[in-house]
Amino acid sequence: MLDRNQTIGLVLFAALTIAYFFFMSTVEKPVQPVAQPTTTNVVKQDSLIATPAKPVIAPVGAIGVQGENKEVVLENEELKITFQTQGAVVKDVLLKKYQTFDQKPLHVINPGNNFFALNGLNNRNAAVDLYSLFYQTTQTDSSVTFFVSDSTGNKLTHTYSLPKQGFTLSYEIGGSALKTWLNVAAPLELTWNSSIDKIEYDAELSRASTTVNYYTAEDGFDKLDETTKDKVTEVVEKPLKWVSLKQKFFNVGIIAKNNFQKAELSNVPTDAVGKIKNLSAKLTIPATSIQKDTLAFRFFFGPNHYQICKAVGDDYEKNVYLGWPVINGINRFVVVPVFNFLEGKIANYGVIIIILVLLIKLLLLPLSYKSYVSMAKMKVMKPELDEIKAEHGDDAQKVQAAQMKLYQQVGINPLSGCIPVLLQMPILVAMFNFFPNSFELRQQAFLWAPDLSTYDHIIMLPAGWEIPYYGKHVSIFTILMTLSTLAYTYINNQVSTAATGPMKFLSYAMPVIFMFVLNSFPAGLSFYYLMSNIVTIAQQLIIRRFVDEASLKAKLDENRVKIASGQGGKKSKWMQRVEDAMKAQEELKKNKNNTKKK
Repeated sequence: MLDRNQTIGLVLFAALTIAYFFFMSTVEKPVQPVAQPTTTNVVKQDSLIATPAKPVIAPVGAIGVQGENKEVVLENEELKITFQTQGAVVKDVLLKKYQTFDQKPLHVINPGNNFFALNGLNNRNAAVDLYSLFYQTTQTDSSVTFFVSDSTGNKLTHTYSLPKQGFTLSYEIGGSALKTWLNVAAPLELTWNSSIDKIEYDAELSRASTTVNYYTAEDGFDKLDETTKDKVTEVVEKPLKWVSLKQKFFNVGIIAKNNFQKAELSNVPTDAVGKIKNLSAKLTIPATSIQKDTLAFRFFFGPNHYQICKAVGDDYEKNVYLGWPVINGINRFVVVPVFNFLEGKIANYGVIIIILVLLIKLLLLPLSYKSYVSMAKMKVMKPELDEIKAEHGDDAQKVQAAQMKLYQQVGINPLSGCIPVLLQMPILVAMFNFFPNSFELRQQAFLWAPDLSTYDHIIMLPAGWEIPYYGKHVSIFTILMTLSTLAYTYINNQVSTAATGPMKFLSYAMPVIFMFVLNSFPAGLSFYYLMSNIVTIAQQLIIRRFVDEASLKAKLDENRVKIASGQGGKKSKWMQRVEDAMKAQEELKKNKNNTKKK
C-alpha cells in the first residue's frame, strides 16, 4: 500500500545514508611514512614525508652542481607561489583568499609537507635528479625561467607562467640539454610526495575525503580508496592525463599536455598531530616527450569548486564528488547552477538554502499533491480495508487478494502514491551528496553555526564523555531537523492507513536514527532538511484544505458503480496486470487443491 511503500523508500534511503556514513568514517591508525620502493627513505625532522634519497647528480659537464639556494616569487590575485633556485621547484603556495579553520594562512604547498624529484638517466646511464641542480633565473611579472648550462652551451630550462587570475600554473621543461644530458631512450620519473595538513575543523571527515584522484585517457576518472585504514598503493599502467592530490575542500594537481606514460600512486593514513594523510605520486614521463625538446604541464593549486575545476579542462571537475551518475547529473545540471546563481545575488548562505528549498518544493508540488490525494483515497477506504482484515484474519494471501479486488472495483492504483515519492528520492539523495562536498559553504556562518560546511558544535559534552555512535558534541541543527521530521511524521500518520503497529513505530524510529547519523554531518545539510520539513508540513496543511475526503469517497463510489456496470472505461495496464496475477494465483490454488484430493 502507499504508506508501506513510503516507509520502504525511507528505509532504503536510511540504509543508503548509514552506509555512506560508515564508509566516510575512518579510524586513526599509526602507519609508516610513504615509502618509495626503489629508494631509501629519509624522514626530515619537520616533516613526515618519505623523502627518497637523492640519486647521483651526473649531467656531463653541467654547471649547477653547487650554488646558493634563493627564493623567487610569482603572484596573482589568488596565489602567491614561492620557488627555490635549487631544483627550480615550487617551494610554497599560499592561497591568498582562504584561511585554515583556525584562521591561519592556508598553504597547500610548503617545504614541510611536500617533496619533489625529477629522476632520469644521463647519457652514461647514471642516475640524475634534475631538481637537485642550482639554477639561475630570469623573471617577468607573470613568469620565471630557471636555467643551467654546460661548457658547450647546452641549456636546461624550467619555465613557470602564472596568469593574472586563476589557480593554474603553466610549467615547461626545455632546452637542448634534454637530449645531450639525458638518455633520450629512457623515461623521466616525476616524484611528488605530500603530507596533508589539517586545515578543516573536522579531521575525521577530512581524512575520509582525502585521496589521490587520477584520469586516464582510456578509462576516465578513478581514485584510490579514501576510507580504508590501511595503506593503498596502485600502479596505473595506462596513459594518464592528470593526477590530483585531493583534500576535502582543496586539491593540488598536475596535468600533462601529452599524458604521463604510467603512475604509481599511494594513499597512507597517519595519526601524526596536525596531519591527515600522506599522499604520493610517481609519474613516468615517456621518452618520446623528451625527444621533442619541451615537456609541458600545468599545476592546479585551488579549491574543490565545481566551476573553477571545470575551467581547468580535461574533466578536472570530477575532483568534486557530486554523487552516483543519476545523482551527479541532478547536481551538475540543476543544483549547482541554481546554487551558483543564488550566491551571485545573495550574500547569506542560510538564506540561499531557504530559497533553494522553496524552489525545489515548488518544482515537486505536483508530485506532492498527487501523493497526498492518493493517501487520502486510501484513508477514506480504510473502513472497508478493516472489514477485509477482520473477515480473513491472519490469512495474508486472502487479505491481499481482497484488497486488490477492492482497489480494482473503485479504480485505485495503490502505486500511484508511491511513484511520486520515489521520483522525489533522487532530489533528496542529491542534496545528501551536494552539501557535504559544497565548497561554497566552507567557513560561511549562519545563526549559531560558525561554518555551514561542518557540524555546529556550540554544545560539547564534558571532557572524556562520548555517546556511542553519536559523538562528543550536540548539533542543534540536527536536533531541530529530527524534531521537525517527527512532527511531519505525526501529521502524515493522520492520513496514513498503514501506519499501524511496527510500521508506525518504524516511522517514528527513523528520524531518531537519522539524528545519530547526521550529528557529525555539515550543518548546511541538517539545516536544508530542517527547512525542507518545515516547508513540507506547511505544504501538507495547505493541500489538506483543498482535498475534500467526502468528495473523494463519493467519486470512488461512483467509480465502483461505473466499473461494475462495465462503464468504467478501458482498464489501465496496471489494473490488467493485477487482474491477470489474481486469476493466475486462483488457478494455481485450484490446481493444488485438486492435486491434494487425488
